[in-house]
Amino acid sequence: MRKILFAIMVVLLLNISLVFAHEHNFTETKQLIDSGISCDKLTDEQLEAMGDYYMEQMHPGEAHEMMDHMMGGEGSDTLKQMHIQMAKRLYCNEDVGGMMGGGMMNMMMGSGMMGNLGYGFGYWNFINILYIILLIGLIILVYLWILKLWKNMQNKGGKK
Repeated sequence: MRKILFAIMVVLLLNISLVFAHEHNFTETKQLIDSGISCDKLTDEQLEAMGDYYMEQMHPGEAHEMMDHMMGGEGSDTLKQMHIQMAKRLYCNEDVGGMMGGGMMNMMMGSGMMGNLGYGFGYWNFINILYIILLIGLIILVYLWILKLWKNMQNKGGKK
């Protein structure tokens, strides 16, 4: 019984540790943005890093990871293009077409997600808290179910 409980706790701790796994070092990117360099001097890689930085500011932590996954996942061309277009829109003030021309960016900025810069108390964090509460509740229910089965097995064994 203790082994099962221990295994459940290990799985829970691993899930929680994955939340903190998505941490980037944006120091160089922040310095690049602060330098005010002209957009025509930026490479696609620099624009991609800047877009990634802006996305992290709008959707910190796990929310950023989820957004990246929704846009094709790490290393995909669609995610790269999305980050580049985000940097062009936010840093270069270009009116880019495609996914960001009106649809996605207006949705993100208009819904108040942009207002969460630096605070981190947005919609996604509330969902994360509910998710953790759900996981803990499920673990408790499974534990109680196992206890009930264990007691039923002992009661049947004692009646023989």
